[in-house]
Amino acid sequence: MASVTIQVIEGLERGHVYSGLVPPVSIGREDDNLVRLNDERVSRFHAKLQEDGDRIILTDLDSTNGTRVNGHPVQMRVMQIGDQVSVGRCLLIFGSRDEIAARLEGQPSRNVGGSDAGSNVTVEVSAEAWESGDHLEEPIALEEPSNSNDDESCDTDANLLAELFPDGPPSPPRDLRPIQRAEVSDMLAFVHEQIRTVLQSASEELTNERDAMKVMRVAWPAWQRLLNLEMDLAVYLKKIADPDE
Repeated sequence: MASVTIQVIEGLERGHVYSGLVPPVSIGREDDNLVRLNDERVSRFHAKLQEDGDRIILTDLDSTNGTRVNGHPVQMRVMQIGDQVSVGRCLLIFGSRDEIAARLEGQPSRNVGGSDAGSNVTVEVSAEAWESGDHLEEPIALEEPSNSNDDESCDTDANLLAELFPDGPPSPPRDLRPIQRAEVSDMLAFVHEQIRTVLQSASEELTNERDAMKVMRVAWPAWQRLLNLEMDLAVYLKKIADPDE
């Protein structure tokens, strides 16, 4: 079983070290939490880290102000080295400097609580590192946005993806029962079909003859289909995170 070390880099507990914690690890404002954060924006029992197989999962416990990973609100998240976790005014970073450096160098890196039995997991950043800027050891260097408005919007979308999933797309679920594999396959097939329909309806238009600038346009009904899919996915995510609701 992996042990977890958490060092707080922002908030009243900045620089405090929580080491040798064995999952499940609760995070919140109450004294009963293994990681106690003195911040009125942090709920009494805000979030928890738990082990599932060889991975560590962060779950928001229906907190008032939510939990963010790499700037994005999440309900559940399989933690990865280098993830930044925000709860209230407090900021934690998941992964030691050595682990982050190894990933930057392109060495194989495991998810937190990796396959090695008894391995340790560290969430580490000191107050000095935060103030000096050493915490900005991002695994992916984001490109500067283009001068073109269209290119800028595309770059923004790419940056959001890089922030939420710095190691690339998440791996498919493992150890599923046959019925679960069928259910996941049906769900992904539905999403794939909806996106394919929208893509097939797109048409190319030349918007700037001098610069040969081209854009892809879709009809309003196809756009509405994409919006409906976004809502369907939002419902899926909510039901997966809280199946009893």
